[in-house]
Amino acid sequence: MTLLDLGRIRLFCTSLGPDDAPALLLVHGWGGDGREWSPHAEALADGFRVLVPDLRGHGRSEVPDEGNTPAEMAEDLAALIDSLDTGPVVAVGHSMGVQVVNLLAIRHPRTIRSVIALDPAHGAHEAEVTEIPVRLAEYREHGARAAASFVAGAFSPQAPPGLRTEHVRTMLGTPDHVVAQAYAGMYTDPGAVGARPHSEAYLCRRPQPALTVWTCPKAAEWERGTLWVPGSRVEYWPDTGHYLHEERTGRTIRLIRDWAAG
Repeated sequence: MTLLDLGRIRLFCTSLGPDDAPALLLVHGWGGDGREWSPHAEALADGFRVLVPDLRGHGRSEVPDEGNTPAEMAEDLAALIDSLDTGPVVAVGHSMGVQVVNLLAIRHPRTIRSVIALDPAHGAHEAEVTEIPVRLAEYREHGARAAASFVAGAFSPQAPPGLRTEHVRTMLGTPDHVVAQAYAGMYTDPGAVGARPHSEAYLCRRPQPALTVWTCPKAAEWERGTLWVPGSRVEYWPDTGHYLHEERTGRTIRLIRDWAAG
């Protein structure tokens, strides 16, 4: 499977595992692409159908001039799930990808069985919120170069060698207008859900159980107060950078396998 024409967009997507197995959807974040899920997809393909798309504007998918936002990306994935006839999926998102899968869960609840959210791009508050307009101005002026500088600081000292460079390179390959539009779509566009209390309002609308993993203890404590669907829970992983699924690959694979099997 490569480039799929979904009518609204052409998305690059790979599929591993049996077509009739329960489906997992692995969704990357801002300025990334599906390659970061490669070890997870291989490991999980023994018991699941694993779908790994590149979001619009990212990787090998189509790059529209406008609309490169989490809201539109969620609509793309709804069309992808319908096109592939997978049935409800367990949707796993990282960072911006969490916004995408949560919006998918809210807008198209029949497509989602449950959600796994890894270091989400929501819940911004206080000092982080005050920085958003400045960062957006930088991304609009300098695009991927400014974003790559931000990404370079997102790793723990325990990160595997080469991981930082890999993500900086991937971000630098993301079109400048996509970088700015996606960031605005997360935090400043009408209906954006990245900042509190907008995050709280939209999390309360999610009807499926969710497992959220944070690398910040205060964020984990905050999100525990947003859970209302039985079976949902929040974990905190200390000493881990933002790209926790790649810094802790084995632990993430076990987490996904156990949650999806249950």
